[in-house]
Amino acid sequence: MMYNKPNTTYSGHELCNKTAYEVVQLLRQGDVSPSELVTASSQRIEQVEPSVNAMPTRCLERAQTDAKQWDHAPKFDYTRGHLSGLPTGIKDLNAVKGVRSTWGSVGLADNIPNHSDYFVERLEQRGAIVMGKTNSPEMGAGGNTFNEVFGRTRNPWNTHKNAGGSSGGAAVSLATGEVWLSHGSDLAGSLRTPAAYCGVVGLRPSPGVVPSGPSSIDFQTEGVQGPMARNVLDCALFLDAMAGFEPRCPITWPAPASSYQKAVLEADEKVRIAYSRDWHGFTTTSNDMDRILRQALSQVEAQGGIVDEACPELPGLDHAYRVYRSMLWASGPGRAPEAIQKHFKPTLQGNIDYGRNLSIDDVYDANINRSTMYSNTQQFLQNYDVLACPVVGLHPGPVEEEYPTHIDGKPLGDYIEWLKFSYLSTITGLPSVSVPVGFTDDGMPVGIQLIGQPRGEARLLAVAKTVEQAVGGPTGPIDPITK
Repeated sequence: MMYNKPNTTYSGHELCNKTAYEVVQLLRQGDVSPSELVTASSQRIEQVEPSVNAMPTRCLERAQTDAKQWDHAPKFDYTRGHLSGLPTGIKDLNAVKGVRSTWGSVGLADNIPNHSDYFVERLEQRGAIVMGKTNSPEMGAGGNTFNEVFGRTRNPWNTHKNAGGSSGGAAVSLATGEVWLSHGSDLAGSLRTPAAYCGVVGLRPSPGVVPSGPSSIDFQTEGVQGPMARNVLDCALFLDAMAGFEPRCPITWPAPASSYQKAVLEADEKVRIAYSRDWHGFTTTSNDMDRILRQALSQVEAQGGIVDEACPELPGLDHAYRVYRSMLWASGPGRAPEAIQKHFKPTLQGNIDYGRNLSIDDVYDANINRSTMYSNTQQFLQNYDVLACPVVGLHPGPVEEEYPTHIDGKPLGDYIEWLKFSYLSTITGLPSVSVPVGFTDDGMPVGIQLIGQPRGEARLLAVAKTVEQAVGGPTGPIDPITK
């Protein structure tokens, strides 16, 4: 049993309570139809949305039309990469053809794209049915999900708390059982933080695993698309559906010969984990967060794993991350028309301005330190399967709070400093995953971050499964707790 798991209820359709892996098997066997799943998903969305605001844009008619096509498709025993008519969510930072896609920005409130993002095309070709767009902060900037178009997304474990960001809507749509799989994206923990705060799994893959675009900055590697799910096996299933070479996306490469699901199904308990609560003083973790993570790791050790206190040297990480982050903002949203930019919130505009004011030496230094950190971490991980650490150093705050200002009384410098545990994967391109491992004393989920070896998604997911099993997870969907 997961630590301090609160008593919860679930009053949705029985199909929504099943795992994605189970439902896909039912689809392939012909025991359930895509249309039945769309109906069940739609009913659950209508049931919980008033309490959480996770999927403010729905496209039911489109989903019903797609479902009818999959209803009559041949039933093949797809071994990987095909969802066979499974309803999913897509984050509102990515285009879905014919569906309102706002990026959480007033200047794009009425935007309806005439194309889909590359990975959305792939998912729909592989049997995903898009139920709607999940909520995000404006342009994805921020660790709390709110915007001027749709308002705030609330954490289903306590609707007075925030759900994390920027993939907060995606995480909540999973935790409440609206959909079985929900897409996220990640720059500064944007799928890892919401996964940790909402008790689900979020994987940030290596750049190039999942195609994205078209965009004006297709060669960037800091922001990536990734799978979110309620358990590790479902996350692997989703990654199998998303992954693969896309010739229109210049940094992609082919999917591995063996499926990610196979790696999870064959996971063993003999894992070697390095853990650090602060990365040699680089960042801050609350004592309570550290306590819960250590309890979880002790369960892994009890099952036969090895856990050491260790961390690679990470020179210049804060500076390098801020440089690459701000270049992405300045070259992306910062090149949007003035009619759109004039609505940007101050924190987003501040990121853009930071990027515009960089010196060329800032870029040189960041590039050199990035190479050093990759080399240090790659060598370090030759002795470990993963580097474990907090996803974030503190538990969720009030839904009205844009970002925290203190951790255990220690002040934080700005609105991204509390996200510093997300920086390493972003800068080095190493895959990382957030896995639920317990609960706070007041019933809020806690996730642990596992950072894997270069292009090591398969092994990372296998270790994540081992951790999930050791702590007694996963949890199923819940009714929102509106205490």
